[in-house]
Parts: sequence; C-alpha cells; structure tokens
Amino acid sequence: MNAETPQAPEPSDGTPESAARAARELRVVFSRLRRRLREVSADGDLTPSQESALALIAKQGAVTASALAAAEGVRPQSMAATLAALDGHGLIRRTADPEDGRRQLVSLTDAGRSRIADHRQARQEWLARAFEERFSATERETVLAALALLDRLTDTSHDADHAAT
Repeated sequence: MNAETPQAPEPSDGTPESAARAARELRVVFSRLRRRLREVSADGDLTPSQESALALIAKQGAVTASALAAAEGVRPQSMAATLAALDGHGLIRRTADPEDGRRQLVSLTDAGRSRIADHRQARQEWLARAFEERFSATERETVLAALALLDRLTDTSHDADHAAT
C-alpha cells in the first residue's frame, strides 16, 4: 500500500476491511451478473415478478398461491395478478389441492417447463461463451478456484459451529 492511499478504517463491528470489501464487491458483481443473465433470457413478454414467480414454481413444484406470495414477499392480491398473467400465457395450471379442496395448487404446464428450460439454456450458453471469449484458460481456472472458495460461504455447518461459540 503506498503512503498516498490511506487505509480504509475497519468496520465498527471488528470485521477486517478486506472482508467487508470482499462482501461489498461480491454483492455488486453478483447483482450485475444476475441482471445480465436476466437480460440474456428475457423476451419481454413477462415482467420480472412474473419471471420470478415462474422460476419459483419450477423450483418448488405444485404450490399454493399463498405460499408463492409468502416466498416472494408480496401480498396475496399481487400474486393473484401475477398468476393470472402467467395463466393467460398458458405457462401455469391450477388444480384442486388434494388435501384441501378449497385451495388450488399452481404448477407449470408443458409450455411453462419448456420456457424455463429454454431460458436456462440461453443463460448457460451465454455464460459459457462469455467465459470462452473474455477469459484465458488460466483465468477460467482462477475463476473455478475462486468459486470453490466461495462455495464455502454456503456451508451452513460453519454457521452452526460459529453460533455455538
């Protein structure tokens, strides 16, 4: 570090500045990457909330509208409007809940599954092509090594160990 560049103070919680900076920069890069991946697969006929709900249905399988609303952090009325639009595009179906006939389960139609698969494929192809075009083989290996390190952030056993201390 040169004398003209002052060292940033450590955050007040005692976290080293390098950890705080890594957290900030990772969040910014992931946000940009997520936005770029959405742009790659967007075809403009669905809103971001409709795309998000569709992806959640694909991930969770048959689910109630209220569970979707809770998972997305929106009011049930907002989710009802989102589902109506997805239904209008033929991407979801509603069936009676076998456990409670008063409720409906929402699931993907074949068209919905196809859309999810096509968008996933488009994102995968764009990302692979971008890695090929913008990074050398050595840089790609560096990215893979960094991803292995980042994967440790998802290790919940460390969180449980740390909370116990």
